[in-house]
Amino acid sequence: MKVYQTNEIRNIALIGGAKSGKTTLAEAMLFEGGVISRRGTVEDKNTVSDYRPIELERQNSVSASILYTLADNKKINMLDTPGFDDFCGEVISALRVADTAFMVVNGQNGVEVGTEITWRYSNRANTPVVFVINHLDQENANFDETIRQLKAQFGKNITLMQYPVNAGTGFNSIIDLLKMKMFVYPKGGGKPEIKDIPDGEKGKAEEMYAALMEELASKDESLMEVFFDKGVLTEEEMLKALKTGLISRTIFPVMCVCAKQNMGVGRLLDFIAGSVPAPNEMPGTKTKDGKVLKCNSSDPTSAFIFKTSIEQHLGEISYFKVYSGEITEAMDMINPARQSKERLSQLFVVNGKNREKVDKMVAGDIGATIKLKNTYTGNTLNSQKNADDVIEKTVYPEPKFRTAVKAKNTADDEKISTILHELAKMDPTLIMGYSRELKQMILQGQGELHLNLAKWHVETLEKIPVEYYAPRIPYRETITKPAKAMYRHKKQSGGSGQFGEVHMLIQPFREGMTEQTEFPIRGRDVTELEWGGKLQMNNCIVGGSIDARFMPAILKGVMEKMEEGPLTGSYARDIVFNVYDGKMHPVDSNEISFKLAGRQAFKEAFKNAGPKILEPIYDIEVIVPEDKMGEVMTDLQGRRAVIMGMDSEGNYQKILAKVPLAELNRYSTALSSITSGRATYGMKFAEYAQVPGDIQDKLLKAYEEQENEEE
Repeated sequence: MKVYQTNEIRNIALIGGAKSGKTTLAEAMLFEGGVISRRGTVEDKNTVSDYRPIELERQNSVSASILYTLADNKKINMLDTPGFDDFCGEVISALRVADTAFMVVNGQNGVEVGTEITWRYSNRANTPVVFVINHLDQENANFDETIRQLKAQFGKNITLMQYPVNAGTGFNSIIDLLKMKMFVYPKGGGKPEIKDIPDGEKGKAEEMYAALMEELASKDESLMEVFFDKGVLTEEEMLKALKTGLISRTIFPVMCVCAKQNMGVGRLLDFIAGSVPAPNEMPGTKTKDGKVLKCNSSDPTSAFIFKTSIEQHLGEISYFKVYSGEITEAMDMINPARQSKERLSQLFVVNGKNREKVDKMVAGDIGATIKLKNTYTGNTLNSQKNADDVIEKTVYPEPKFRTAVKAKNTADDEKISTILHELAKMDPTLIMGYSRELKQMILQGQGELHLNLAKWHVETLEKIPVEYYAPRIPYRETITKPAKAMYRHKKQSGGSGQFGEVHMLIQPFREGMTEQTEFPIRGRDVTELEWGGKLQMNNCIVGGSIDARFMPAILKGVMEKMEEGPLTGSYARDIVFNVYDGKMHPVDSNEISFKLAGRQAFKEAFKNAGPKILEPIYDIEVIVPEDKMGEVMTDLQGRRAVIMGMDSEGNYQKILAKVPLAELNRYSTALSSITSGRATYGMKFAEYAQVPGDIQDKLLKAYEEQENEEE
């Protein structure tokens, strides 16, 4: 395959809601570009883009597919993304490496949930956007209403480049305002006949053309002067202004297609080749140390791994974008994040599951390699000359849905752990781990559908039945007042016995607290706990009643009980314990004796020290349509939420709240149900706070019943 230079490359992401026709459009673009000789369909399960077993079964995308097509001697790299927000990680990854997003909109339905959600992601990525109105051949297609909704939702910069003459079941004609021609398509689509605009449309087209020219001129001061002077712009001047407006996100062009009938697709490819910015026309990308990498093939090489997949018979595939320099086959590169070297043994351009070997790729291009030893999604690969440059990692949303998972046959637990970890390597928004605290395998993701598809993978492809069940809540235990206790451990069973007695005062730990003065503090040991908070031991022994060599054993015993708190078996935190007295036996005292005595003394004192259970509180940000605010607020209040504030984001309202994790189980499903999928939210751990008394009583009772069952 020819080596395409940076100015001959275009990188686009196809984004939008489910069923808007992104995969069908990608297929038509491959066909129009001559990359495939026959168009597949989603229904026939033979498209280039949707080739994974789950996509064939569901008939929609769940992972971004990397594709390329050709137009006007340009290579157009395409990323066909899923339409469901559960797979938002795929959209975010695609927008990270695309230079322009093409928002596919269903002309029957107008602005849908998926349109709104993916628009937010394009906003955050600051990616230029072109709207593509699809399904214009359908009976209910309404182009004018769709444009009205786009302008109402996304602002006045929605700019028509085309409009359909006869949207609906007889659709076959498009007026192109840039060319000021009418494209008429034969039945079944294909190559259009390009005609002069008929008299019946000429007045409307000329009026829209004049408005378009003025809009484009306003994006460039020099062109505005030309426009005022001459009253017109040449096509070349208009295209220059269009590119400027795209890059600055002050113009959002609108194009028309019927992807299924292959109408308007060839013209769309021409538009991409001629009007969409090349990688070297876009702002550079930043490194962690603030350096800006410009997309220049003569600079030292930097490539960014934006996606990883694992495929049968091939293993791990790493997809990358070359941000600067050139990459050649068998090139040695450096991964600065892991201080390791990688050899790119093979390079591929990719069309779905089809791969074509190439010898070289230049700045701006997107490709793949295989069998990297120690490089993963989010890593940078550099040449020797810029070995330490690290491109900023992609930021993904925090998990919104969590479940505990186990194999139906416990002997398979280790297998499913391995499989789910492999899935998480491919999907950065899927997080898998074993919680030593909860004694559960916890799988986290973006929603119920997201995690259900992971379950499908394990059960269908790996043939291992699994169960999902409600995860435990990582409560914390602490105390609110001082308390004393003593415990004597004494055991005699022939020969040397065991003996240790410990007297202990415990009290709450707070930063800057006043130390107790009842007993002299002769030594202090402060432990920063892995799970948050502190444990402080004060040695207050006078007169050698407990030998100093036994103090570490007492600390160990207390720490064991901190790891399995007396109230619910949860981690305890923020406690000071003072060992102020005790007894030893000249023969029977040993470390195990004082460990057990310290553990039990701590347990007894804890129960009398005003023990309290703390629960994890999360900050959540809900973005919701205004007409659904009341229902969402009511639901949040039923979840013990504390509303921290409200704000607006475009046509949406933003609710900021603090909510206990215990009340957020399946919240993504509930929110979707309340708002018909139009709301979205993010969540992040905030703090631990005391649970209400009635809930603490329930937790204590449940733990007591559990312990009785286990005895």
